[in-house]
Amino acid sequence: MRIEQTSVLILASLLCLLSSWPPLLDAQLSGISARSLDALLQDYAFRAFAQHPRTGTPYAARLPSNLSGLQATAMRLRSGSLKNRGVRSYNEFQIPVGITEQPYVERLGLVYHNLANWSSIFYPLPGFTYLAPVLGLLAYDASDLSASSLPELYIRASYKPILISFPNLTSAPADGLSPKCVYFDLDGSVQFDNVLSGNVCSATQQGHFSIAVESTAPSPAPNAAAPPPNSGRKGNSRVWTVVGSLVGGFALLALLGILVVLLRRCKNGKKVQQMEWAADGGETLQRTSVGNTKAPLAMGTRTRPVLENEYVP
Repeated sequence: MRIEQTSVLILASLLCLLSSWPPLLDAQLSGISARSLDALLQDYAFRAFAQHPRTGTPYAARLPSNLSGLQATAMRLRSGSLKNRGVRSYNEFQIPVGITEQPYVERLGLVYHNLANWSSIFYPLPGFTYLAPVLGLLAYDASDLSASSLPELYIRASYKPILISFPNLTSAPADGLSPKCVYFDLDGSVQFDNVLSGNVCSATQQGHFSIAVESTAPSPAPNAAAPPPNSGRKGNSRVWTVVGSLVGGFALLALLGILVVLLRRCKNGKKVQQMEWAADGGETLQRTSVGNTKAPLAMGTRTRPVLENEYVP
């Protein structure tokens, strides 16, 4: 009996552990970076290749349960064939002729990503709402199909751009808001572009792409907006501030005018005083009575007259 009870407990513990395993994996997956996810999907995508894969044939990767919802596909191509022929249709991607890669490899593998409901987790875009899943197109060296964690090749369109179609948008954009093509570069930078006719985006190099629209609602009309609390008090205080500034300015001008007048009066008073001092400092004349009045009297001449010719006839 004890052995059976112990077996039952062990079996129940295993069932609980197995049932909790996928959520734990999901939690771990949500904590990895987008670049780590690229390497992980490349590994599973290259595993999908057969022993002798056919050139130009897409192979869907079998992803584990913790990657449920994601899609990854791999296609092996010759470098010369990709440049001269392109790929007419690779899921949502249309690859034109003239594609070149750096560094050059003889065979390369194009790995396709569809992040579906994981788009906003690995590629958050604050202020925007995704209208389509994030799609990725990355190139790797496919000379050794058993290799993992390969660095990406830098592919670029020389003549015509790469086209990405998004036939089914999840929701219609709001009135007045135009959807935008979103491009995520491998270095983490984000670029926006206009959406072409038919919900198509264009690109000249590899990366991740989607369509998004601004999620911020337009500001309400001024009439509909309710006045903030204490707005009347703030308005009155501003009026009194303006009035006080004007009154203070006029008072300052009046004081300056009074100061100018006082300075002019003081200057004129000094001139008059100097003139009086000059008059008082001159020679004082004696006065004598002439009738009922007094007049200044000179005691004598200062310089005696001299005849020009002393000859007296």
